[in-house]
Amino acid sequence: MVYGAPALVLPANDVLVTATVTPVTDGSGHRLESAVHTGPLDLAPAAVLPTVTAVTATLRHLGVTGLDLHVRVESDVPTARGMGSSAAVAAAVTAAVADALGVTLDAETHHELIQECERVAHGRPSGLDARGVVADVPVWFEDGHVASVEVTGEFVFVIADTGVPGHTREAVAAVRDRHDRAPEAVDAVVDRIGELSRRARGTLRDGDAQALGVIMNAAHELLTTLDVSSADLDRLVGAARAADALGAKLTGGGRGGCVLVLAADGEHADRIAVALRGAGAAATWTTRIGDRA
Repeated sequence: MVYGAPALVLPANDVLVTATVTPVTDGSGHRLESAVHTGPLDLAPAAVLPTVTAVTATLRHLGVTGLDLHVRVESDVPTARGMGSSAAVAAAVTAAVADALGVTLDAETHHELIQECERVAHGRPSGLDARGVVADVPVWFEDGHVASVEVTGEFVFVIADTGVPGHTREAVAAVRDRHDRAPEAVDAVVDRIGELSRRARGTLRDGDAQALGVIMNAAHELLTTLDVSSADLDRLVGAARAADALGAKLTGGGRGGCVLVLAADGEHADRIAVALRGAGAAATWTTRIGDRA
């Protein structure tokens, strides 16, 4: 989402976060086991404060006190890569805490709890990640309104990690600087990006992967003109196109993070993934939306 342009969020249903919560009565206190921190929850570093909030906020919402929890988190979602890692972990932990206590959170309550964690992580989150990480279909986000997107057929994507954390603040600052210097030109680019998003929504509904790929390529070029891309992102986009990808673009906040690549089918996705890793991708994932074979 750039300067208020609408966003189309695709769920990465094959990139998972698993949270396991076990109530304990030995007086040992809340405990977290994760790749970032293993030990007492109250000694967790700042990097996992959103996870700590997921536990405490859910207990507060349920009105539960005097109960200790052991929480284990296993995540395939890389941090600071524009894939909604903090929101995905928050979604898994809040649901797991509630489930351990025999409660199923309704969708809006779950969203609000995830947002509370996201405010700890990001200050003023848009809500886009909080909606996207719990969706099993694409989500349309515009002017604060959210809607599910109909998908016809199957679309196969490869996500490739540059290995470089995204620098959203730098990217936003670059766009702001360009807007200050040439507001009409930047507004025109943002409008074009918004129109591409609307067209992309239609291609999902129509099952037109070829058209979606063209749109993704065009969107990446426009984001590059706004100085949101980087040499690492452009290198992976180029490698994907050289492997005959239908389309490729940066995803997330830019200036690092991941690229999203559209493949013709699963075998094509495998070939693209090999090419991306050969071009320096730190990791790749294949995910599908729509009808699954």
